[in-house]
Amino acid sequence: MASDKVKLSKDGSSIDFVTSDSLPTSLKKFRQSPEIEGFYRFIFENDLQREAYEILERIVVARKNKRLAEKAAQKAEKLAAKQAETAALKAKVAAEKAAQKVAADKAAQKLAAEKAIAAQKAAAQKAKEKAAADKAAQKAAEQKAKAAQKAAEQKAKAAEKAAAHKAKEKAKAANAKPSKTKVTAKPAAKSAKPALKAKAAPAKKAGKPAAKGKKR
Repeated sequence: MASDKVKLSKDGSSIDFVTSDSLPTSLKKFRQSPEIEGFYRFIFENDLQREAYEILERIVVARKNKRLAEKAAQKAEKLAAKQAETAALKAKVAAEKAAQKVAADKAAQKLAAEKAIAAQKAAAQKAKEKAAADKAAQKAAEQKAKAAQKAAEQKAKAAEKAAAHKAKEKAKAANAKPSKTKVTAKPAAKSAKPALKAKAAPAKKAGKPAAKGKKR
């Protein structure tokens, strides 16, 4: 019955097994399963222990190599993913640095433009203030010149007026001088007479008392 479940191919390169529907649930039941029993019986009856061992060894080695290959592939995949993540991170950092540099350059250009505009405005304001100061100075100089000219004209008019007044007073004084000399001459002659009378009277009175003293 067991040999019916195990069939060898015509060229002897493969073995076919007829499996049952009931699967073993434990290792003991697996070893006691009809398929395993028939397999071992077939090998023993046909003296195929060495060939079975080589086949099983090749299967085990192939499975180990497959597992190692899978592990290596997984490791390589993880390494590639890690490298890709590192590269992406580096690219992100480089992009951020580039963006920061572009932003810094843009800010520097903007600051330079603002400084240039401020300098132009300051220069324009300074020029405007200078022009206003020059205009004010020119206006003040003109006003000063006008004031000086006006003062000179007023001074000349005052001097002319004073000279005219002085000439008028001088002419008036010259016209009034002869009448004053006639009026003052008469009082001088009258005042001479009382002076002579005052001197003669005291001399006569002083002689009388002196004579009386001699008689005593």
